[in-house]
Amino acid sequence: MKYVDVVLPLPLEDRFTYSVPSSFETVLVPGMRVTVDFRRKKTMALVAAVHETKPPFECKDILDVPDTVPVVTPQQFRLWQWIADYYIAPFGEVYNVALPGGLKTPGVYRPKTETCLALAPEYRDGMALRVAMEMLKRAKAQAKAFAVFLELSHNDTLITGGAAAGTSVGITRDELMNSAHCTAAVVKSLVDRKLLVTYEREVGRLNCDTQPCLENIKRLNEAQQDAYNRILMSFMKKNVVLLHGVTSSGKTEIYIHLIKQAMEQHRQVLYLLPEIALTVQIRERLQRVFGNRLGIYHSKYSDAERVEIWKKQLSDNPYDVILGARSAVFLPFTRLGLVIVDEEHETSFKQQDPAPRYHARSVAIMLAQACGAKTLLGTATPSAETYHNATTGKYGLVTLDRRYKDIQLPEIRVVDIRDMQRRKMMNGPFSPVLVKSVREVLEGGGQAILFQNRRGFAPMMECKVCGWVPRCTNCDVSLTYHKNMNQLTCHYCGYTYKLPEACPCCGNTDLKGRGYGTEKIEDKVMEVFPEARVARMDLDTTRTRTAYERIISDFSAGRTNLLIGTQMISKGLDFGGVGVVGILNADSMLNYPDFRAYEHAFTMMSQVAGRAGRKGRRGLVILQTKSPELPVISHVVHNDTSAFYAGLFEERSLFYYPPFYNVIYIFLNHRDENRVSTAAHELGNRLRSLLGNRVLGPDRPAVAKVKTMNIRKIVLKLEKTIDMSRVRRCLRSEIGRLESDTRYNSLKVYCDVDPL
Repeated sequence: MKYVDVVLPLPLEDRFTYSVPSSFETVLVPGMRVTVDFRRKKTMALVAAVHETKPPFECKDILDVPDTVPVVTPQQFRLWQWIADYYIAPFGEVYNVALPGGLKTPGVYRPKTETCLALAPEYRDGMALRVAMEMLKRAKAQAKAFAVFLELSHNDTLITGGAAAGTSVGITRDELMNSAHCTAAVVKSLVDRKLLVTYEREVGRLNCDTQPCLENIKRLNEAQQDAYNRILMSFMKKNVVLLHGVTSSGKTEIYIHLIKQAMEQHRQVLYLLPEIALTVQIRERLQRVFGNRLGIYHSKYSDAERVEIWKKQLSDNPYDVILGARSAVFLPFTRLGLVIVDEEHETSFKQQDPAPRYHARSVAIMLAQACGAKTLLGTATPSAETYHNATTGKYGLVTLDRRYKDIQLPEIRVVDIRDMQRRKMMNGPFSPVLVKSVREVLEGGGQAILFQNRRGFAPMMECKVCGWVPRCTNCDVSLTYHKNMNQLTCHYCGYTYKLPEACPCCGNTDLKGRGYGTEKIEDKVMEVFPEARVARMDLDTTRTRTAYERIISDFSAGRTNLLIGTQMISKGLDFGGVGVVGILNADSMLNYPDFRAYEHAFTMMSQVAGRAGRKGRRGLVILQTKSPELPVISHVVHNDTSAFYAGLFEERSLFYYPPFYNVIYIFLNHRDENRVSTAAHELGNRLRSLLGNRVLGPDRPAVAKVKTMNIRKIVLKLEKTIDMSRVRRCLRSEIGRLESDTRYNSLKVYCDVDPL
């Protein structure tokens, strides 16, 4: 008797044992899916091990085996186990996030099919075929359609006594209708007469038309060629290399040459991007070169498309290049040779919800290491951890400090809006110099980008008489007003409220919006620049895959000339006509209560500034702030990465933060505020008895209630020399002990390792 240990797509640490019916004993291997009964519900489980050790309890039989080959490789299993261990998450959560929905839910995925037509077996000789043609003499439309079918399927040679050609392969119904210019009723009549038979043929949903055309690869200029050579030299000594190239230095072209080299060595490439929006432009560039050898994988693709890419990667003819967002690290690879993590600094690479809260950059490095592949991290503004690893010799470092065609970096002018507001010179959120610069570039036929990292119309509404502010009843935040929908929305739980006509506290009807979201900026732009063709790019306008493509293609083609956006527009987009970039309020990023605030502000402002002047004349960036004296502003203006990180590292080292210490956040959630507070103090005290002053808190985070759940936070700061595997075992043990306590029913505890 055989048994299987399986993993369920649930937040469970344990594996579950089922018995194997004799009919399935010879086909089951680890990595295959099986349908099992779990808590009276059919669930798609993943086989982790097959054995003959009878457990000390009565086992249920597995119900079905939908696979003939494994859908998860041993290499993937090992990587998923590393993710579960490192990020202190149940293996079931990793499985749930990694596999497309169609592969872990019975009956969800159905292959795409098309109706095909074939010649009926009894008419596959010349005599019978001539009889059939005689039968159709009076039905001219059917006779014409039948003749066209015979020609398209190469069965017309039978009439003259020739051999049948491809009689087992038919043509599609649509192909016949289009070629014969006939209706579906005519085709149905031929089927009803039993001259033709129909069958369903599986067809892929994926691009397979464009042939690779390596001749489309552009030649590298001198600086790019030098960087390319230094990367190859660094790969001889280091497994991970940082390409630190200024914005618009041509890093993507270097990536393409590296991909070509990997393909020539018959190795696969994983090309990771932080944002789905970026795949639109990069996809077009890569498809011109690599054609149908390129596969694309991200969450905006349908589940069926992702299932087919997964299956193709397991086939004998997988994609050579996968372009994707963070979830692409879970795909199966059989001969991976190179991993490229573009814009490696981006926070979008970090998964927040649902668990596991993994960082795709770290997972990609581990994936490459497991496959014997190399990893290239590319960015103009490295993350603190990556920059530290590169400058201390752990990673290789290649710099590219010249823009493509030696175009100058944009001029950055700092505008003190505190002084402008005091002198009443501001036009809403726009300073006079910004208005003048944008107007000049639009009148000259150029384009402009305005960056505001808040969506909605007004981040907060307020009663002008009593100061009442509408707040979410589920979360500890104020509500954002969305003018287009005329409603207040919580950006944490998604709940919507109708804007009250009067203040519920004092009855005043004068409710005003405070602050500017992208929606309000759009209204103001139309007022100040009525001639502008405006587009807005934020979470509200890009909820579908086609929305991204439409906004980007319209701006690239010049159909719109003024783009307003949140951080989405900072992520490596390449627009040739942008002459002016306006950063409307740098302080909203600088004043965020987080130890990474200055790092994120520096990278975001530098990246947004890099959208200006990428082709042609030098661009201009207007940086509006109330704190022009801050060193970080000067570092952005002078593009001085080394000086910025020198100051940052001194501060991080002093206060025990990354990259010098490991940080883990522990969050406790419960509907009852008293219970979560008591549980947090109990857990904090237990951890302090084990880890000493490395444990800080618990305390209330900046947002202490989300979706009716009260939150407490404990911070661990751990030196690099500590045994992290022992710390993780300790955390799992203490958290499990707390959650099993009947006093804390419904308490949820989770860890965020290397938080952003």
